[in-house]
Amino acid sequence: MGILEYRGVTKRFGRHAALTDVSLEVLSGEVFGLLGPNGAGKTTLIRIGLDILRADEGEVTLFGAPPSHASLDRTAYLPEERGVYRRAKVRDLLTYLGKLKGLRRGAAAKASGEWLERVGLSHVADHRIDSLSKGMTQKVQIAACLMTDPELCVLDEPFSGLDPVNVGLVRELIEERRANGRTTLLSTHMMHQVEALCDRVALVHQGHLVVYGELGEIRRRYSPNEVIVWTEMDLVALGVNATRHKTGGWRIELPASETAARYLNELVRNGVLIDRYEPLVARMDDIFVSLVSEGP
Repeated sequence: MGILEYRGVTKRFGRHAALTDVSLEVLSGEVFGLLGPNGAGKTTLIRIGLDILRADEGEVTLFGAPPSHASLDRTAYLPEERGVYRRAKVRDLLTYLGKLKGLRRGAAAKASGEWLERVGLSHVADHRIDSLSKGMTQKVQIAACLMTDPELCVLDEPFSGLDPVNVGLVRELIEERRANGRTTLLSTHMMHQVEALCDRVALVHQGHLVVYGELGEIRRRYSPNEVIVWTEMDLVALGVNATRHKTGGWRIELPASETAARYLNELVRNGVLIDRYEPLVARMDDIFVSLVSEGP
């Protein structure tokens, strides 16, 4: 089921078309990656989905209907442009934000304490926000987004400013949401995190939807028809047109009509002793750069 759907969405700012005829949907229970270079239109798309901006053309539905106060209460949003009450104490801020999302004061205070422990900030609960580091402030805002267990959570660059340990923590929280059937829309430039977390992705460039679909299928679609073979045998000496790959295996480019499965059978029939065999799958970094370089 589509939690958030865009149908033919176009948005202009003066003569500039920020989005042009964009259609996609975010499904229930998935981690959906929204990708694109700076200025591509990602933030505009997010804001239209959350009713912060209105589309000039097209339709948006949130939980099956146009965005409303009721449906927006079922969501949480971490914008890329962070903003907190810097003179507030950490615990007080989270309790206040929990109350804004409908929790009673006691429940909001309890959730605040639990989430500060989850993100490793219990020791600064009574500190003012302006005394915290950038990374700690970031974790406070992530806790604020997740503490009410929103059905849809939109995270715009959530890994920005975090060290590797805390990047791992945020990944665990996102994976936990998926395991619990919650939906996360993730906008990030970190393609290795996209590969690790996302079920489906959309790439927006210059306001146009360039790529949209299941992550694995997209990676296969843009992959070269090549395989890597790990064997102690010298494939070149056996007459195979192969080169060494940086991993230590042999990289072999297959004819357009050949498949990785058939070529594996051919190697085995020819007596090659194979330790490991993999089709070469394109990385999201390479796909991103290639598509952005080509233009929409």
